[in-house]
Amino acid sequence: MISELQRERLAYRRSRARRSTLVALLSTAVFAGVAWVTVTGAPGWPRVQRSFFDPETAWRSLPAILEGLWLNLRVLVVCGAAILVLALVVAALRTLRGPVWFPLRVLATVYVDLFRGLPLIILLYLVGFGLPALRLTGVPNDHVVLGGVALVLAYTAYVAEVFRAGIESVHPSQVAAARSLGLGPRKTLRLVVLPQAVRRVMPALLNDFVALQKDCGLISVLGAVDAVRAAQIEQSRAFNFTPYVVAGLLFVLLAVPTARFADAVGRRVDRRRGDR
Repeated sequence: MISELQRERLAYRRSRARRSTLVALLSTAVFAGVAWVTVTGAPGWPRVQRSFFDPETAWRSLPAILEGLWLNLRVLVVCGAAILVLALVVAALRTLRGPVWFPLRVLATVYVDLFRGLPLIILLYLVGFGLPALRLTGVPNDHVVLGGVALVLAYTAYVAEVFRAGIESVHPSQVAAARSLGLGPRKTLRLVVLPQAVRRVMPALLNDFVALQKDCGLISVLGAVDAVRAAQIEQSRAFNFTPYVVAGLLFVLLAVPTARFADAVGRRVDRRRGDR
C-alpha cells in the first residue's frame, strides 16, 4: 500500500514535471520565434531563400540525391562491419602482455597514432589517387571501394582505442577468476572480458557510428556519385544551392535516430552502474 506521504510526493513530482515541460516548450517556442523573425527579417533573406531553400529545386533534385544516399548507406554498412572486426583485432594487440608481443604492440600503436592524426580528407586523397597510381596487381580502381578503404583505415584507429579503453576497464579480478576456472587467455578474452567491455563502451561506439554516417559523404571527393556528389551535380545544373541543403537534411535524418539511441544506451549503462 502507498502511504499518504508517498502519494503527496508523487503528486508533487508530477506537478513539477508538468511545469518543467511547459516551461521548456514555451522557452523553445519563444527562441524559435525570435530566430525566425531575425533570419527572415535580414536584408539578404530573399536572396538566401531563393538560393538555398527553393522548393521546386529541392523536389527536382530529391530523386538523384536519394539514389546517391543509397550508395552512402551501403558504404556505411560494409565499412561499419569491417571497422568493428579490425578495431577489435587492433585493440587486442595493444592489450597483449609480455615482451614476446612487444613488436605487435608497437605496430598497433603506430597504426593508431598514424591514422588518428592524419586528416581524413588527406587520407582519402592518398588512398583514392595514390594506390591506383602504383599500378599494382589486384589494387582496385573503383572510387567507392577506395573511399571505403580510407574510411576503414581511419575509423578503425578511433574505434580500436574505444575498445581498448573498455577492455582495460574490466577489473583484473574478472580475468583472475576466469583463469582460475581453467579458461585460457583466448577464452577469457572472448567470454569474460569482451562482453563487459563492449557493454561499457557501447555509447561511445554509437557516437563513432554517427560520425561515420556523415563522413561517408566524403567519398564524393574521389568522384563517387553519392548524395553529396549528386547534390553537386544538381547544383551545377540549376545554379542553386538547395540540393546541398536537401542532402544535408537527409544526413541529419539518418543521424538523429542513431544519436537518440546512443543517448538511451548511455542512460541505461549509467543506471546499471548506479545499481551496483
